Amino acid sequence: MAQDEIAWDLSEVFPSVTDASVQKAMEEITRLAEKFVNEHRGKIRDFTANDLAVCLQNYEVFLAKLRDVTLFAELSFAANMTLPETQALRDKTMRLEAKLGKMMAFFDLEVGELVYKKPELVNNPVLSNYKHFLERLQRKVPHQLSETEERLIIEKDQFGVNAWEEIQAKWLNTRMFEVVIKGEKKKLPFGAAYGLFTHPDRATRESAYKSVFSLVGKDGEIFASAFRNICSDWLSVCEWRKYSSPIEASLIENDVDHQTISNLFKAVEENVGIYQHYLKLKAKLMKLPKLSCHDILAPLPDAPDIKFSFDEAKDLVIRAYNSFDEEYAFAVKDMFVRRHIDATPRYGKQHGAFCAGWYNGKSAYVLQSFNGRLNDLYTLAHELGHATHDYYCQRNQTILNVRIPMVVAETASIFGELLLTDLLLKEAKTDMEKKVILCRILDGAGRVIFSVTARAWFEQSIYEAIKRGEYLSHETICKYWVAARDKTYGDTVEWFNEMLSEWTITPHYYMANFRFYNYPYVYAQLFVYALYQKYVEQGKAFIPKMKQILSAGSSLTPVEIGKIAGFDVTIKDFWQIGIKQYESFLTELEKISQ
Repeated sequence: MAQDEIAWDLSEVFPSVTDASVQKAMEEITRLAEKFVNEHRGKIRDFTANDLAVCLQNYEVFLAKLRDVTLFAELSFAANMTLPETQALRDKTMRLEAKLGKMMAFFDLEVGELVYKKPELVNNPVLSNYKHFLERLQRKVPHQLSETEERLIIEKDQFGVNAWEEIQAKWLNTRMFEVVIKGEKKKLPFGAAYGLFTHPDRATRESAYKSVFSLVGKDGEIFASAFRNICSDWLSVCEWRKYSSPIEASLIENDVDHQTISNLFKAVEENVGIYQHYLKLKAKLMKLPKLSCHDILAPLPDAPDIKFSFDEAKDLVIRAYNSFDEEYAFAVKDMFVRRHIDATPRYGKQHGAFCAGWYNGKSAYVLQSFNGRLNDLYTLAHELGHATHDYYCQRNQTILNVRIPMVVAETASIFGELLLTDLLLKEAKTDMEKKVILCRILDGAGRVIFSVTARAWFEQSIYEAIKRGEYLSHETICKYWVAARDKTYGDTVEWFNEMLSEWTITPHYYMANFRFYNYPYVYAQLFVYALYQKYVEQGKAFIPKMKQILSAGSSLTPVEIGKIAGFDVTIKDFWQIGIKQYESFLTELEKISQ
C-alpha cells in the first residue's frame, strides 16, 4: 500500500533527542527532586491539611516535568530503536527515573502513614482535589513495609525474581520457528510466527501453531521453573505484606473489591454457553464440523479482502466519533492536526500499538503499524479512544488524578470500537461484509470476556496448588491450564496436543510483583458494553454522562464512575447487561447467516 510516511511530530515536547534543552530539563527535574526531598522527607507525618496540600502540589509539578522527559525518550525510542541517539536518551532517562524513584520512595510511605493515622484529613476541604488519591494510599498502608525493607525488596527482585521474567522473554525472542507458509518452508522469529496465527490459509495457521507450541513444549520445564518460582515468590511477598490472598494487591491497584470481581467471574462462568454458541456458529460459517484451536480467531474463508488507505481509515474513525457527538470527536481530529500519530511500519519501530498521554500538552501520542487491514482500522479507533480519554481527563484533573485504574482505562477505547462498528455495519454493502465485521467483534470481545477469564481461573488454581504443597512440573501446570481452558470452551473446539503448553507464551504470568493482570480487561469489556447499551437506550441524553465519566480520571472509584451511568457494578446482575450486548451481536450475525 503506497502512502506517504505517517510519523509523529515530537517537537512540541522537545526539538530533538540531541537538543540541549533535554539535558537542561533533566537537570531541572533533578534539582526539583532534591529540593522536594530536603523540604519534605521525614516531615510529612506531622503535616497539617494545608501543609499536605502544598506538598502534593509540589509533587505534581515534579511529576509533570518528569513526564515530559520520559515520554519524549520513550516515544523517540519506540519510533526507531536502532538509532544510537534514541538508545542513549532512553538509557539516560531510565537511569534518571530509577535514581529519582529511590529519592522519592519516602513520599507514598509518609503520606500514607499520615492519612492512615489521621483519616479526618482525607475529608478536609483543602484536600478535596486529592480525596480519592489519599483514600487509595490509605488502602495500601497496612501492606507497606519500612523504607529499608522496601529498598531491600527492590534489591532482591533486581537480580532475583525479575530474572525469571527476563528468561521467558529472551527464550521466545531468541528462537527461530520453522513454519510452512502456503507450502513454502521458512524459519521465522517468534513475532513473525505468532503473526501467522490469524493467516487466511488454514494449513499455514496449523503449521504456525504447531511449530510455536511444540518448541516451547520441548523446553516446558524451563517455563515451569520460571512460572513456579515467580508464583512462589509472590506468595512469600503476600505473607510479608499481610495480603489476605494473592489477588488482593491487584484489587488495591485496580481500585476494586474482591466481591465485585468474584461476581464478575460468576457472571462470565454462567454465560460461557453464549460464547460456545458463537463458536459453533463460526464453525458453520467456516464450513467445518467443528472449530480447531487455530480457527478460533481466523478470518472467514470466503471473506473479501477489505483494505483501507490511511486517509480512508482517518475519515472512518472521525465520522464514527462524530456520530456520537461533534465535540467528542475533537480530540481525535486534534491528534491528526497536531501529527501525534505514528502509523507507518518501519525497520526499528516498536511492535504493537499504544497511546501515551502527555499531561503538559493536554494531549497524547499514538503508535501503531498500519497495514490497511480491518484490524488496523480497529486499532486506530481503539488507541484514539485512549487519546479521547486523556483529552477529557487532563483538562479536568491534576496529574495525580490521571492515573486511571486498568478496569476503567479502556472505557473510551472500547466505546470507540463500538462507534466504528455501528458505522461499518451501516455502510456495509453486502451481508458478507457485515459477517466479517460482526465476527471481528465477536472474536475479539469473546476472547477477552471468556478466554481471559479462564486465564484468571488458571492463575487462581496455581496458587491454590502451591499452598497445598503440590510440585508444579510442566505437566502439572498444563493440567491446570487445560481445566481452566475447558471451563470456557467446553467441547466446542478441538485442540492440538501441542496446545497443552499454550500458557507458556503469555508474558503476564511472568510479571514479577504484578499478578492477576488479566481480569481488568474482562471488567472493562463488559463495563463498556453496558455503557453502550445505555447509549442505545438514552441516545443524546447519554453524551454528557460519557464525558463526565472520562473527565473523572482516577478522582472517583470505579463504583462511583459506574453510578454516573446509573449502574451498580458491585452486583452480579450488572455484568449481565454487558453480556447482553455480546449476545446482541451474535443474534445479528445469526440473522444474516440463515
